[in-house]
Amino acid sequence: MKQLSGTELKRLHRQWRKNEPPRLSIMLEGLGGPFNLGAILRTAAAYRVEHLFLAAMQINPTSTNVGKTALGADRYVPWTEHEDWAAGAAAARDKGFRLVGLELADQAVPMHLAEFDEPICLVIGHEDRGLSKTALADCDDVVFLPQLGRIGSLNVATATSIAIWEARRHSWQ
Repeated sequence: MKQLSGTELKRLHRQWRKNEPPRLSIMLEGLGGPFNLGAILRTAAAYRVEHLFLAAMQINPTSTNVGKTALGADRYVPWTEHEDWAAGAAAARDKGFRLVGLELADQAVPMHLAEFDEPICLVIGHEDRGLSKTALADCDDVVFLPQLGRIGSLNVATATSIAIWEARRHSWQ
């Protein structure tokens, strides 16, 4: 076994890009960390996230610190800023997305058991507080990432990356 060469890797990526998975977007509600946003942008670009809705953000998405982590990935994921949750949710629904919150909540279902056969917008909350009560109540569905260890939650960029991958994995089966 050997690592793929640059040419082989490009061929593999071209083959993967022929796949037409269901539409996927992300909404970030109240995110405060620029490095988290940059990391989320990189993952979103890698997994063909159609749009990034930024609702009630506490950071400037064009800041240097976002760019340091995004490493140019922000060129590949269109994004819009929205004053609050309601405006962001309306914009996502206007584009035909079902809102699926990612939250540790009492009625959430494990993400691997959820259905992702229609356009979805994964809704991710603040680093410490998670989704607002309004957003949590307004989501069409709520999922969580099952964890095995002793830590109760993940970094928001890590959780978002896993959720994006899991949403895409459903279309590869």
